[in-house]
Amino acid sequence: MIFIPLQEGIYKMEYQHYYLVTGASSGIGFASALVLAQNKRNKVIAIARNTTKLESLRQASENKIGILPFDLEKGNLTALVDDLKKKGVNHLTGVIHNAGYLVSKKFEEISIQDLQKIYEVNVFAPFRLTQHLLPLLKKAKGAHIVNISSVGGIQGSVKFDGLSAYSSSKGALCVLTECLANELKDEKIKVNCLALGAVQTEMLHQAFPGYEAPLKANEMGEFVAWFTENGSKFFNGKILPVALSTP
Repeated sequence: MIFIPLQEGIYKMEYQHYYLVTGASSGIGFASALVLAQNKRNKVIAIARNTTKLESLRQASENKIGILPFDLEKGNLTALVDDLKKKGVNHLTGVIHNAGYLVSKKFEEISIQDLQKIYEVNVFAPFRLTQHLLPLLKKAKGAHIVNISSVGGIQGSVKFDGLSAYSSSKGALCVLTECLANELKDEKIKVNCLALGAVQTEMLHQAFPGYEAPLKANEMGEFVAWFTENGSKFFNGKILPVALSTP
């Protein structure tokens, strides 16, 4: 595991708020991290597997974002949290579980390997990462966990061919949100879920080639960042559709 600091000694500084964003190498995660980092009170730590893309994020933020190349599917979460603490992250005000994986195949063609990977990234990773981050979240005394789901994961929404594994995993994330909001309420940790509609991202292109979404990633990123900072004042345990189209 490699932690690439913002600059020499940056984590010796005291920040009012620390935010962790997963899946931050592109799309909505990339945009959300950039917006959060614009606030001088915030320190943003961006997680993704792709070191090159994370470096692009760091440069785009004018060196305001700390980047952490890490594989949420296979990485050592205990070591990750220990490294965060060593770097001076003494609490977490917010976590955006944005990392996701999509398989677009007919139901009968989805292999056990496909199913395991999609649930590992979309469900097990946010579940296990939240467990490991709880000590830091509790210290914030008012933390906010934001799970990024899909309108396809909401019961009664429009469903599409080829997305049975993806949509069902996002449905599991929605229910996990409700469970965590209940279990963590005494710790003053709020947990909400944004069920996103069509946004112009690489994942959308994979699922619906040629479709043009009504929203760009940077537009949704602005909303996700705002909600992470402010949404816990108004919501807890909610699955909120954020969609202009599906798709």
